[in-house]
Amino acid sequence: MNTQVDTQPLVDMKNISISFGGIHAVDDASVDLFPGEVVALLGHNGAGKSTLIKILSGAYQRDNGEIHVDGKLATIDNPRDAKGYGIETIYQTLALADNVDTAANLYLGRELMTSWGTLDDVAMEASAREVMGRLNPRFQRFKEPVKALSGGQRQSVAIARAILFNARILIMDEPTAALGPEETAQVAELILQLKADGIGIFLISHDIHDVFSLADRVAVMKNGQVVGHAKTSDVDEDEVLGMIILGKCPPGATPGPGAVN
Repeated sequence: MNTQVDTQPLVDMKNISISFGGIHAVDDASVDLFPGEVVALLGHNGAGKSTLIKILSGAYQRDNGEIHVDGKLATIDNPRDAKGYGIETIYQTLALADNVDTAANLYLGRELMTSWGTLDDVAMEASAREVMGRLNPRFQRFKEPVKALSGGQRQSVAIARAILFNARILIMDEPTAALGPEETAQVAELILQLKADGIGIFLISHDIHDVFSLADRVAVMKNGQVVGHAKTSDVDEDEVLGMIILGKCPPGATPGPGAVN
């Protein structure tokens, strides 16, 4: 597991708050993420984790708090701003165009053109093969529409699209949901490769086994507040469930504002 000591965080979200209709969806939440690290954001539906991540991705604008990227104050008011800081979100739906192939999906909306003003299919496929070769060397189905791919292969296409455009911070929403054991293992391999490349990952998952096999740290939220943070090596599954359900912070965790005594 990755143990970060002296490195500067890729992302540091400090004292983030947002309210909807007087309800504190996120209340004074702070989380950070280091290069080559996976931080799992956990909590029941409505705990605030998805809202917090939508603030980072530019989908929502925070009421209070600061976001620092590489130690510098970041202005993230919309998804375009987030992408400018190398922040990409891979949603559970993957948002792929099913009827076209891998290269077309990687360059969707950002197509390469020849000097004659036509699509440069050769350059796009070469680039697709290069990035997929780094990420998933066994992938060979470049010519097929992505609807013909397995769930694990589709996930690799979605990740490749993000890193092709220099994403350094990935938000992964339930990346193994509805996948079988073999495909889940494929996604785990992809995540290990991303970590080795120094990419930081926020992982949203309801699967506690996933979390302990993939994440370096957990940050647990309840009622819009952070209950606590912990290295996965310092807590067990029962203790994390206690944080999620009861808001109790075990000895191996650092308590947050939402922790109960």
